[in-house]
Amino acid sequence: MAIQLLEIGTQTEQLAACRLALLMGVFTKDNRVAEFLKFSRSMLQADHAVLVFQNEPYIWFSSADGCKPFLASGQAQLEPYFEGADCIDDSHSNYSDFSQHIQRFGAGHTRLLAFNLTDDELPIGQVLLFDEQSSAFDEKQKNVVQEFVFSLIGSIKLRVENTELKELYEQQSALNFSKTKFFQIIAHDLRAPFHGLLGFSEVLAQERETLDESSIQNIADYLFDTAQSTYNLLESLLNWAMAEGGRLVYHPINFELSHAVKIVCDVLNSLAVKKNIQLLNDVPEGLKIYADINMVTSVIQNLVSNALKFTNTDGTGKVTLQACMAANGVCLSIQDTGLGMTQPQIEQLFDPKITVSVKGTAGEKGTGLGLILCKRFVEMNHGEIEVESKEGAGTLFKVTFPLALSHHHALEISSQHGDKPEETA
Repeated sequence: MAIQLLEIGTQTEQLAACRLALLMGVFTKDNRVAEFLKFSRSMLQADHAVLVFQNEPYIWFSSADGCKPFLASGQAQLEPYFEGADCIDDSHSNYSDFSQHIQRFGAGHTRLLAFNLTDDELPIGQVLLFDEQSSAFDEKQKNVVQEFVFSLIGSIKLRVENTELKELYEQQSALNFSKTKFFQIIAHDLRAPFHGLLGFSEVLAQERETLDESSIQNIADYLFDTAQSTYNLLESLLNWAMAEGGRLVYHPINFELSHAVKIVCDVLNSLAVKKNIQLLNDVPEGLKIYADINMVTSVIQNLVSNALKFTNTDGTGKVTLQACMAANGVCLSIQDTGLGMTQPQIEQLFDPKITVSVKGTAGEKGTGLGLILCKRFVEMNHGEIEVESKEGAGTLFKVTFPLALSHHHALEISSQHGDKPEETA
């Protein structure tokens, strides 16, 4: 069997999987693999050389005609033959078996020398030099090549570390840009309500005598609603910052999901009534999860608030909560019949690089911060969150939480105490 060499670009569709080979410039004019193999061949006066990178689809073959890849066979596993040695030559106990193995994947030879490119932190591969000459490899030249092999290991490690540092730098730069943009949006959304608060407060302070009771009541309602929404934004921002900084305490317990759902529905039912929306709680009792009850309640509250925010107020709107057992835990679904979302909106839904959010059906404002917190809280509780939506046809959020670890330590909420939790044995 002869080695079937490939042309780079036209026959190497798996080249993207060759991480180390690409780092060594095999697709560029600065091909360090070709230079290394050519130098090694010239030092030992060998006709052929091969460089095998660990778990990469191509093996690199060098001869007088240049350096080209060929497809790695599933049997081309060379490292076990070394048995911890740096080199395999005719004095190695596995030389005969190794030689036969090399023959099987097309590298015919009379003499053979192999070096193991090994590192404790980074498995790299092997270098083989072989041809049909009968004379033995020169011992001094072999030592020179082995030193060169060690320098190649250092070069590869350096390139890997530089690449990783570059990736980390780019990720950190992108994250910093996102956070800067994020806080610019938060600052914008805080400035607007404070202008209103200051303006109407000034009217009350300086023009109280000129206002009738109806005007005073309207101003009071505006001040209350604005203060409440601004407080909610600040609270969400604080929770987000604590979660990102690792300062948010994660305290998981076993409890019934229906209890957290009931708390949220009781609190938000007045908002649903005000917007003429049916808020339907169809979550059955008995579904126990293992999670932080405060985070879970916050997630449900954010999702239900969003559903109410974007559901029509013409009397036909519904927000329905359901839950069932799933393969990986307990799945809570929150379905609304509201405005729905476009695919681009769905893709950016949990992205920290947010823009000012769409207004709700009653003109409600927001930043999308709540959904970012939802995803963060769900992940902290080892759960999953997904969304399905179609513009004009409503939105469905599905949140999966881990099952309760034990039925003997589930958090029960006594009906006589409302939302006050009690731990039972």
